[in-house]
Amino acid sequence: MFLRGVVADAVTMKRVILFLVTNLAVMLVLGIVANLLGVNRFLSANGLNLGQLLGFALVFGFGGAFVSLLMSKPIAKWSTGAVVINDSTDPTHRWIVGVVQRFAGKAGIGMPEVAIFEGEPNAFATGAFRNSALVAVSTGLLRNMSRDEVEAVIGHEVSHVSNGDMVTMTLIQGVMNTFVVFLSRVIGYFVDKVVLRNEREGPGVGYYITTVVLDIALGVLAAIIVAAFSRHREYRADAGAAALMGSKQPMINALARLGGLDPGQLPQSVATMGINSRPSGLMALFASHPPIEDRIRALQQA
Repeated sequence: MFLRGVVADAVTMKRVILFLVTNLAVMLVLGIVANLLGVNRFLSANGLNLGQLLGFALVFGFGGAFVSLLMSKPIAKWSTGAVVINDSTDPTHRWIVGVVQRFAGKAGIGMPEVAIFEGEPNAFATGAFRNSALVAVSTGLLRNMSRDEVEAVIGHEVSHVSNGDMVTMTLIQGVMNTFVVFLSRVIGYFVDKVVLRNEREGPGVGYYITTVVLDIALGVLAAIIVAAFSRHREYRADAGAAALMGSKQPMINALARLGGLDPGQLPQSVATMGINSRPSGLMALFASHPPIEDRIRALQQA
């Protein structure tokens, strides 16, 4: 068990390093292309150092994402009122902890903290590391679902942990943040100096207005991209739950049950890691979860 935990941490670290290297490579390519096109000389001549901007975009883009990841467990507990039950003697609590422990062993991860929170039928997993995660289920989930269905939901959340989804989501968000910061400022300088012909030293009002507008517009586009990846990982977590259960039917039943229940609204800090959400219309582009019907269909066809 100890060896599997070491391997799990190594895989997580490898994933972090891979994404960091990828992002650095992207920044390097942007810098090279900008130099070849003369963008760097133009920006430097007009008060913007491209190298410094690349560094700023990298630090700013990843900084907030990683701070959020490192603080995810305490924030999740505080925002949902989740109570850790690992040491509880309550029979229901002992059963939930036992299910998490069994699935964690099968998935090859360290035993997570297990918690219960008051609310509508839902569950979530969070945490910066696969061997020290948090898995939480709501009182509404326990009241409205059979034990097999609850076990399937727990398997889904444990699969999120074993897949390293919290880290991957953070890294993807960091990459998107970096692009937003970098591109909005480069385009802002171009608009200010070329389109609006600001000849004063330093940026003018055109730069600031363009940057703010593009921060919002590109941020929305980045959110759509991140949400699309989030929906993809839900299918993987459903399949992971079926594998941990040894049968896909309990997960199908759990999803069908969730489809007829109001999942409520989880706090934003853990919403992407919940078991279910129900957006509609244009907001579906920003949904962290696919429609229940699509998830059931994917499991049935697997």
